[in-house]
Formats: sequence, C-alpha cells, structure tokens
Amino acid sequence: MPAKTNRFPCRETERSTTLVNEPSAEANTNEPSAAAPTRLKFWGVRGSIATPGTDTVYYGGNTSCVEVRVGSEIIVLDAGTGIRRLGLALEEEFKDQPMRLSVLITHTHWDHIQGFPFFLPAYNPKNIVTIYGFKGARQGLESTLSSQMENPYFPISMQQMPGNICIQEVQELNFQVNGVPIQAQFVSHPGLCTGYRLFTPGGSIVYIPDIELFHRLRARWIRDTDVHTRSERQSDPEEDRQIIDFIRDAEVVILDSQYSATEYEEHKGWGHSCVEDTVAFALHANVKRLYLFHHDPDHNDAAITSMVERAKEMVVNRRAPLIVEAAREGIELVLPAK
Repeated sequence: MPAKTNRFPCRETERSTTLVNEPSAEANTNEPSAAAPTRLKFWGVRGSIATPGTDTVYYGGNTSCVEVRVGSEIIVLDAGTGIRRLGLALEEEFKDQPMRLSVLITHTHWDHIQGFPFFLPAYNPKNIVTIYGFKGARQGLESTLSSQMENPYFPISMQQMPGNICIQEVQELNFQVNGVPIQAQFVSHPGLCTGYRLFTPGGSIVYIPDIELFHRLRARWIRDTDVHTRSERQSDPEEDRQIIDFIRDAEVVILDSQYSATEYEEHKGWGHSCVEDTVAFALHANVKRLYLFHHDPDHNDAAITSMVERAKEMVVNRRAPLIVEAAREGIELVLPAK
C-alpha cells in the first residue's frame, strides 16, 4: 500500500486541494510585540455537549474555545462550538484583510472539535489556519476533523474548504507558535490529552480544560487554612507534582472544574475534576487568577454560581490572594505587558 500522505501540509508542500489564490503577505503575520498587552476572551466554556437555554445564558452553553491575542498573533485554544461565534467576530473585525490563525487542539473529543466545520475564516482562501496537535497526532487530527465533515454528516468535506488549512505536528513539549513560547503537558483524561502553557508578555496563561486530578488534595486542605509541610509536598504523587509545577506562578489558569466534591464521588474515572480540588491545586501552585472551566451540561447558572461561592470561600479561609471566577462566554481579560 502507498504511504499515507498529509492532505493539509504547512507551506513546505503543496496542498492537494486547488487554492483560489495564495495567502497575502499582508496577513497578520507580525511577531508578537513585547510592549503590547495580551488579551484573553472566552467563546465556549461548557463541557461534553453544548447546552443552550434560558438557564445557561449567563455563563454560556457553547463548548470549549478560548481566544488569546499576543500582539497581532491570534491563538485559538480548542475548536468547540464556541469557535463559530469567534469566526464571525474575526470576519467582522478583519473584513477583507487576510488572517493568520493558530488553533491548538488539546484532544479530539467532540466537544473540542465540533465547531471547526462552522469556523468561517477557514473558508476564506486569503487566510492561513494552522491546526496544532502533539507528536503522532497529525494523522489522528486530520482523520478526526475530516471524518466529522464526511457525507452524510456534513454537506462540505474538509478538503473542499478553500482556506489555507494545515496540520502541524508538535514534536516537543516546548515549542513556539509564531514567536509565542508554549509548553505542553500530558494530562489524565481518556485518550491522548494535553494542556498548554502560553508564555506571553503579560504573564503565563495555562489552559487545561479536561483533567482528573490524581490525588485528593481537597482532603488534605479540609480546614482550608492548613499549609502543606515540606514532607507532605514530597509525598504527593508524581502526576500531581507535575501538574503543580506546570501551573506554578501562572498569571491565569483555566482548569477543569466540572463537578462539586459530592458529584465527583459518583464520577471517579470519568476524566474530570471537582472545584474543591481545582482550587486546592491553584492555591498550592501560587496561581494569580483561576477560571473554573468545562462546566457540566447539567449545571445551570445558579449551580455554577454556587460553585464559585464555594471556591471563593476556600480562598478567603486560606487568606490567599488568588482570584477565582467561573469562565463565562464573552468575558475578556487584558494582561498588560510586564
């Protein structure tokens, strides 16, 4: 059998689909400016499946998608249903100007890729859309993204999308996306799943939408004011130490907080964490700002607000400066350059 080829190469080889025209040199391809602020905006915050409705309108019902702008560089974290509205906003902002967009996929579960067929910039031949996946995932990304658009599931195949789409295989835990340093970390979740840490002029942004934290740190923070001794920290499982080190001293951490502690007891092994453990990890790692993420589809706005109140109670009892919020669609955070 002939060797399988990548149908979505990145510039160095020709793509099999005929392009209307080559990307313009005027695309937003400037290197990130150290003086420019970093901007973060939530477009999708829900986990598992989109949940539109009157009782989810405050926090939002779209699945995972976060936009990060470092200078003129636009990095999109995951392509859940929230990416559709992001694409509409980008088209309105840039109009006829070409765009260079980078999409980092943490894993290929549906709630992290199902919005890509509706991402309007990928249909414009002036644009360059690079999809990043970890080493060995290129064919997996290509196959998964393409198969969800095959007949009879979707009227247009991925090969027919006229935008300049390429799939970039990441080969190292530390890499760069158009001048932005990024670190990857494998996390505990069914299948191949990673988290990303973006090093920006405004501070580090960590994105781990899906993870089941190994150790019940919550039980060891039961009084919320206890401080781990050095020997206790040494006894943490290796997986926990890796995650704590990965998020340590970050300016912003976006972390899976799907369940309450009570709910988690009924969902062990499902690949998600409870808010109490998420907060405990953030406190332990000296995180500056924590966003609770991957909201359960069965949680309405009132339930999520209650979880935020519990998280803030833990922080107050700990007398820590950590800022805790629940991720909410449309919220934008600006991080001035340091």
